[in-house]
Amino acid sequence: MLPEPTERLRFRRMEMSDLDDITAVLEAPDPVVFDRPARTRDDAVRWIEWQARNYTEHDFGLWVVETHAGEFVGDCGLTVQDVEGTPHVEVGYHVVPAMRRRGHAVEAARAVRDCAAAHGIGHLVALIRPGNTPSQGVARGLGMEVERTAHVHGADALVFGMRLTPRE
Repeated sequence: MLPEPTERLRFRRMEMSDLDDITAVLEAPDPVVFDRPARTRDDAVRWIEWQARNYTEHDFGLWVVETHAGEFVGDCGLTVQDVEGTPHVEVGYHVVPAMRRRGHAVEAARAVRDCAAAHGIGHLVALIRPGNTPSQGVARGLGMEVERTAHVHGADALVFGMRLTPRE
């Protein structure tokens, strides 16, 4: 499973050769301030290893997003997240600061949403911290709405969600 390219972006599996770019996106400051520990190059190694496991176990994960010219944008894709004891498929997206505020996250996430629907995923969520309004805007741009608040990964999060129907 891999999302179709968009007008400006393409997707591919994340590999260890992407370590410098993934480190850059994970070390980048969040668009909002909350008390998350700084991420490191070792975290990026674990992130890439996690994606390899996701590809094997689920046939999806976070994919590298780049322009058609090959410029790294970030990552976007699907992961299984535990939301208070129940697994949910989440759309996730991370964009390097230099590429933010250009609509790349929404464009990539729409392609991922459509890919999920085409592969029979019936419900999609995005777990977003209450103060992260840029990420909430991306979720709303996908057609998601707040379903509830949950405690995930050690903090409260808004659970944005939507039902998916397969593309005809």
